[in-house]
Amino acid sequence: MSGHSKWATTKHKKAIIDSRRAKSFAKLIKNIEVAARMGGPDLAGNPGLELAVTKAKKTSVPNDNIDRAIKRGAGLTGEVVDYTEIMYEARGPQGSALLIECLTDNKNRAASEVRLAISRNGGTIADPGSVSYLFARKGVVVLPKNGLSEDDILMAVLEAGAEEVKDSGENWEIHSEPSDLQAIRDALKEAGIEYETDEAEFVPSMQVELDIDGAKKFMKLVDALEDLDDVQNVYSNADFSEEVQAALDAE
Repeated sequence: MSGHSKWATTKHKKAIIDSRRAKSFAKLIKNIEVAARMGGPDLAGNPGLELAVTKAKKTSVPNDNIDRAIKRGAGLTGEVVDYTEIMYEARGPQGSALLIECLTDNKNRAASEVRLAISRNGGTIADPGSVSYLFARKGVVVLPKNGLSEDDILMAVLEAGAEEVKDSGENWEIHSEPSDLQAIRDALKEAGIEYETDEAEFVPSMQVELDIDGAKKFMKLVDALEDLDDVQNVYSNADFSEEVQAALDAE
């Protein structure tokens, strides 16, 4: 039950840094609006909304912003919130594959901006299905090791539905079915174990290791995509060695 993805480590570090940026707030607010639109404004009766609000609070989104987003999404303000989920598939440097998850109120704008970001940064748009089969939707909880062993984590979460615990450098990653995320969060809380992030993500079945040149190009491509307002998440099968990661960190 071990694995290693330096790209995953980089991505989760980046997520923590991004959590202090207004752009991340906007994405979290959008998730709240969509959840409220789909299931109504009552947190107790809308698990999707409760999860979206919990994530926003964990990232220090102000309560006023959260309340406004719930009302807007549920149609209580008279505004119409109509977002569409779109998934784009792309190829990056050295055989890497990317899934780009968008949430947009303008499909034409999203398509144009995503295609432009990919083509300008060394990637190519892939045909639907030619990349997505390399990934499976999983619940992923990331937590700092803090002296905890793999067995410590397994003892806490196995009965909650955890499928495996992966070594991700400074962190442990718990993988499960997305529907088991809440049970795993509860199990960790009960065991007094703190975690950093918890998401339903697309996890690659196999990873492609990039050299330093490929890793630089790859990060440039990912940064360009994540800067787009309509892009919610970027998933990839890219992996970096310890040496490549150190070289990237040094820049």
